[in-house]
Amino acid sequence: MPKTLRNKYYRNLCFQKLMEAHKKARRGKGLRDEIIKFNLKQEEYIYYLLEILENKTYKHGGYEVFYVTEPKLRKIEKSRYIDRVVHRWLVDNFLEPYFVPSFINTSYACIKGRGMHKACLDVQKAMRSCKNKWGSYYILKMDVTKYFENIDKKILISILEKKILDKDVMWLINKILYSQEKEVGLEIGNYTSQLFANIYLNEVDQYVKKELGIKYYFRYMDDSVLMVSSKEEAKYCLEKIKNFLSLKLGLCLNKKTQIFKSKQGVNFCGYKINKNRLKLRDKGKRKLKKKVKKLKSLIKEGKISSVEAKRFLSGHMGYIKIADTWSLENKLFYREN
Repeated sequence: MPKTLRNKYYRNLCFQKLMEAHKKARRGKGLRDEIIKFNLKQEEYIYYLLEILENKTYKHGGYEVFYVTEPKLRKIEKSRYIDRVVHRWLVDNFLEPYFVPSFINTSYACIKGRGMHKACLDVQKAMRSCKNKWGSYYILKMDVTKYFENIDKKILISILEKKILDKDVMWLINKILYSQEKEVGLEIGNYTSQLFANIYLNEVDQYVKKELGIKYYFRYMDDSVLMVSSKEEAKYCLEKIKNFLSLKLGLCLNKKTQIFKSKQGVNFCGYKINKNRLKLRDKGKRKLKKKVKKLKSLIKEGKISSVEAKRFLSGHMGYIKIADTWSLENKLFYREN
């Protein structure tokens, strides 16, 4: 794959690839009204998209706004389904193939074959290596303040333009980025936003690995960890990274950023990690207990079956399967309340 993207927009603009984007975008969501309506006339919609993307009359629609409370209060801006098909086509054909291969191998969010579980297991493996190498060592845990809200679009575009030399692809990216008239902040609900966010912080990843020469560095979206042999080195890295984030990306670290001794372990991706154990954080345990209690109540009332309850819990079970949770699972699933 070439390092830069040139003359690819029209080569990838065809009925088959837009239909494929639609099939991927609807996966697991086929019962939603907007997708049912799209499916009824899917060929017409795809031909319509093909036409407006070809003659560049495509305009991104508005957003439906709602809030979620887990894992924390967040504003979600959901685009129209037809726009989500365009997002998927853009990511699959232009962004992912050209940017993801350039990411460091210890960046994990929204990357096939990686994810939260691998991130935690790799951090734990690194902790064992650091223990063998240094005995005691220091951990720098960093978290970016309101990350999606503070991404500067002009800076993001300048990063994208280093690799994307296709003016047509950049035209579409600008249409999506400026679908709302604000210079700072990405819509969390857009499929493109996750990859744009990863591309943005890949700048600091490259700085940490190449300029600072840090071997043990791991990032999951805006949450990152690095391990060094001394407190002085951790402080030096923290100052350098803070300056880089501020000057190059217009970002800052929040109050959860701290340096601590290795014996304390580290909270990362919802787990408490040390070299021997992975445990769920207390917040995660409370969330799981609340969910199980509610499902048990619904089963007793005859509102759902035990099979349906297991399906609702599937995401949580994936979350806990790599952790040391035997006693918690025994209490939740096998003992009577």
